[in-house]
Amino acid sequence: MKKNIMIFPEQPINGPPDNNKSLLERILSPTPEFFKTLRNTGLIIAAIGGAIISAPVSLPALVVSIAGYMTVIAGVISAVSQVTVMGE
Repeated sequence: MKKNIMIFPEQPINGPPDNNKSLLERILSPTPEFFKTLRNTGLIIAAIGGAIISAPVSLPALVVSIAGYMTVIAGVISAVSQVTVMGE
């Protein structure tokens, strides 16, 4: 049996219509200025961490390990900042 999946549901299941946005609606909605800055900072930190991880020179294991954690944390910060919308 096939289920219909709606990206933009007309009737939200819980709460008022503005508080029950789908992920696609959140990504396409305007992002507050603070979270834009936070998102861009996270992307820069992730790029630095990625550059350290893939450096062609031999680096201490501690530095590479910290760069890995730095990349993951920065990616999470950027993703959460992207789906934060104005008015909530």
